[in-house]
Amino acid sequence: MERIIQITAGRGPAECTWVVAQVLKKVLEEAQDQNLDTVLLQREAGQENGTVETASISIKGENAESFVKSWIGTIQWIGQSQFRKMHKRKNWFIGIFEIEPQKNASVSENDIQYQAMRSSGAGGQHVNKVSSAIRATHIPTGIAVVSMDSRSQHQNKKLATERLLKKLEDEKLVQLKNHVGKQWENQLNIERGNPVRVFTGSDFKKNKVEKSYKGTRQKLKNDLRNEHN
Repeated sequence: MERIIQITAGRGPAECTWVVAQVLKKVLEEAQDQNLDTVLLQREAGQENGTVETASISIKGENAESFVKSWIGTIQWIGQSQFRKMHKRKNWFIGIFEIEPQKNASVSENDIQYQAMRSSGAGGQHVNKVSSAIRATHIPTGIAVVSMDSRSQHQNKKLATERLLKKLEDEKLVQLKNHVGKQWENQLNIERGNPVRVFTGSDFKKNKVEKSYKGTRQKLKNDLRNEHN
């Protein structure tokens, strides 16, 4: 199971980009603690050193869904600005959104075309006389690679296949990054209310978020108690 999230400062100031950088670390650390596999798909640095404007992470694993749900929404950090020490504002907000992964079909052997060709370059007369090199082409995309590492045509075919699959994976990653980039309108939708997580201090200590209904329920209990007294 794969989930992709985007952590963003939106249009927030430098302080928010600092918060993104800290939250990014927290997300990766917590994912590791839960034995989830993470891949940093995209990371745009902020203007200040050590800050991040936005970052996108692929999260895979058995508990990926519940993990992501625990982070989706507004994140609040309560603390002094790291860049403007006299700034009065103490509450800073960033957003974490989920991005739909692209559906990528698996590569079929029927989609790969192999062509024998003569090796070129160093190697003496032998490689020039024998068509041992192999060009592997992925027909749907036209992406091609060549292997001439070995004198064995069979071994070159195997190497060419591995390189082609790797190149196709790299291409998918590029497409995914572009796909993620197109969804940056999420940056405009950060809401400053009902944060899913609250952190305080420069060490980013986590605070428990108290749901509003708990406070209301306690108030009703107190009111009833006062009426009976």
